[in-house]
Amino acid sequence: MMELFSLPTLLFLFLLSFYLSIYFLLPKPPEPTTPPPKGFKQYPVIGHLPDFLHNRHRFLDWTAEVLARSPNNTAVFRRPNVEGVMTANPLVVEHMLKTNFENYPKGIHFLSILGDFLGQGIFNADGENWKHQRKTASYEFNTRSLRSFVMESVKSEVEARLIPILQRAAAASGTTNRILDMQDVLERFAFDNICKVAFNVDPGCLGGDATASTEFMQAFEEAATLSSGRFFYAVPFLYRIKKYFNLGSERRLMKSIATVHEFADNIIRKRLEKKSANTEEDLLSRFIGSTEDHSPEFLRDIVISIILAGRDTTSSTLTSFFWVVSSRPDITNNILQELKSIRARNAKHIDGPYSFDELREMHYLHAAISEALRLYPPVAINSKLSLNDDVLPDGTTLKKGWFLTYSPYAMGRMESIWGKDCLEFKPERWLENGVCKQETPFRFPAFHAGPRICLGREMAYIQMKSIAAAVVERFELDVLNGGECPEHIMSLTIRMKGGLPVLVKEKN
Repeated sequence: MMELFSLPTLLFLFLLSFYLSIYFLLPKPPEPTTPPPKGFKQYPVIGHLPDFLHNRHRFLDWTAEVLARSPNNTAVFRRPNVEGVMTANPLVVEHMLKTNFENYPKGIHFLSILGDFLGQGIFNADGENWKHQRKTASYEFNTRSLRSFVMESVKSEVEARLIPILQRAAAASGTTNRILDMQDVLERFAFDNICKVAFNVDPGCLGGDATASTEFMQAFEEAATLSSGRFFYAVPFLYRIKKYFNLGSERRLMKSIATVHEFADNIIRKRLEKKSANTEEDLLSRFIGSTEDHSPEFLRDIVISIILAGRDTTSSTLTSFFWVVSSRPDITNNILQELKSIRARNAKHIDGPYSFDELREMHYLHAAISEALRLYPPVAINSKLSLNDDVLPDGTTLKKGWFLTYSPYAMGRMESIWGKDCLEFKPERWLENGVCKQETPFRFPAFHAGPRICLGREMAYIQMKSIAAAVVERFELDVLNGGECPEHIMSLTIRMKGGLPVLVKEKN
């Protein structure tokens, strides 16, 4: 108790309050005629904290603007108890994620912030623990049986739930102008699907017929959002005080995490109690069969990490994709022509689901989804801790204990990477002779890069292309206020504030 309110801490809080009072209460000086500073504007003692507080609600766009005008798209940042470098430079990204990988672990700060929620799961682990999980997951994600299991799960969810929901919305919109939140639909779809893949349990959230599972999904979403919020405190250690006294957002966070853990623990306990060998194709059974650590806590951390990756990334990307495509008939027509060509080539009726090989033929759709990932990457910012002093490829000096942060969101908006049309949604930038090309992950780190590159990348594209093809082929989505650039909520992945309200029309 005394440690929380020691003399240095009280003195710091007093000085901080005094400084911020002056900054926010005094009349603002006239706008300067000189250009804005290169990099983050620094103030004595508290660094860039005032600008951080002013722009916290638009953090991604603010940092993208700062990096765009910074030398080599890299800038030093400082605020109380937080120092580091932020970059949108592919050479620096390659240096941290591959060339000097061992110097940039997640670090204790990252673990302490997300540890309550993610535990020691693969996204939050370092060292031997991470290597062990990565080796097991790498083997399992590359098996043909898992790919088939994922394909079947997606097909059944699309045909049995997603299409009927959109058909009912289309029928209702003709008489009542029924508005459907497409972001919510996609999140429920992705949650049901990844739970099937993770532990072969159908939560039924999209069908709305499972109260306990819906509670689990809502608790999971709140836990992710509140855990992410810890990164945005003006003074990082303040969340520890709220957690100690069980106050406000920390109280809600602990309650949400308890709901998530209880749901996952029950499934894991029942699976471990089975006397016979696990024959299921889900990832939980695969991890139980391929690792010596069968502790419920270890398995729970793995499952929660897999759900986070599979649920939030696909739903976030598809929400952005449908928002853009709804106002771009040229892109929609190109997708439809590609789908028509594939169906004609394989003599398939429009009602039939696509096979894995047919999905791989969808180069233009792949390019359009990649363009959504470029401009609206689900994991919009990522950070590592420097174990030792380092000099980055662009000449920036990084000290031991500093953070090195890269922003995929900003990188998608850099003229130095994508040219003067970087802000334009242009699937054609991905195509060469009609074939979707591979981009180096250090220029396009939507799926991370280096040794930690996302193992589920192919699985994600399978899911997203299956959903996008089925929806674009059968429905028109009329997005309300579709021309306005959406505001994003910062969670562990980005989400559209207010959802994606649409009117659905079924095509003849």
